[in-house]
Amino acid sequence: MRIIFATGNAHKMREIREILGETDTEVLSMKEAGIEADIVEDGQTFAENALIKAKGIAELVKDGDTIVMADDSGLVIDALNGEPGVFSARYMGEDTSYRIKNKNLIDRLEGVPEGKRSARFVCAMAACFPDGTERVVEGKIEGRIGYVERGANGFGYDPIFYLPDRDVSTAELSPEDKNAISHRGNALRLMKQEVEAWKAERK
Repeated sequence: MRIIFATGNAHKMREIREILGETDTEVLSMKEAGIEADIVEDGQTFAENALIKAKGIAELVKDGDTIVMADDSGLVIDALNGEPGVFSARYMGEDTSYRIKNKNLIDRLEGVPEGKRSARFVCAMAACFPDGTERVVEGKIEGRIGYVERGANGFGYDPIFYLPDRDVSTAELSPEDKNAISHRGNALRLMKQEVEAWKAERK
């Protein structure tokens, strides 16, 4: 049994392997599995996009020993009516640096008080199993949008996502600490349970 995760993001694959790697299942990226595909993610929610991606890659694999997984994740800011949401990766253009994206979001929140800067990272994760079974889980982490970028350990929006209870941004956490609490880490642990349950049902 192997897992193909529908991503080419090296940062993401590192997180995925650190959590799913605890199982006895080989975890491959699309590139490592020799799959090239450009799936149009036109869903209205993170869950819809994750399932669209997983099903699209599963159609290309079609063997009895592969679980295909995909995720869609992003930043949801309450004071900006949920932006950037499902458009997080494409916000201001996919080729725009996150330093520019982060500055734009901070600027748009100018004057918004601490208590109204609430935000969360959301990660929906979908799996398509060889027998046609589909599962979708969702992980979250709650926080606030900071006033400046902080930290160099994370990527994307991590430097502006502030955790009040720890007094750090997610970019200031060690990889181990981040995996323990992150939206993707939470979703991966839930999906790991789904994989183990699916395997157990077929013994």
